[in-house]
Amino acid sequence: MKYNKLIRDKIPEVIEKNKQKPIIHIADDEEYWEKLKEKLNEEVNEFLEDCDSEKEITDILEVIDAICKFKNFDKDKIKKLKEEKAKEKGSFDKKIILDEVKD
Repeated sequence: MKYNKLIRDKIPEVIEKNKQKPIIHIADDEEYWEKLKEKLNEEVNEFLEDCDSEKEITDILEVIDAICKFKNFDKDKIKKLKEEKAKEKGSFDKKIILDEVKD
């Protein structure tokens, strides 16, 4: 079976333990970035199919962590920006839905 997708680091070992042979390669930065975006989309879609799954939200966070590492994003800075945005615009706690804006 062919996949052509980004996998977690220990998956080749898991495949070998199942008496199968994984065919893998190491992505260059360009391919890795594309595969990270694909993986984020995949994990978000899986979460949308099973919205009560903490496992699926964990997978999303794992991909976000990989993106932060690859892009050299400072997690403390991201946390600060998130807090600033919440202070300025609020969060989503009040469950407000905007239906329309009239002039």
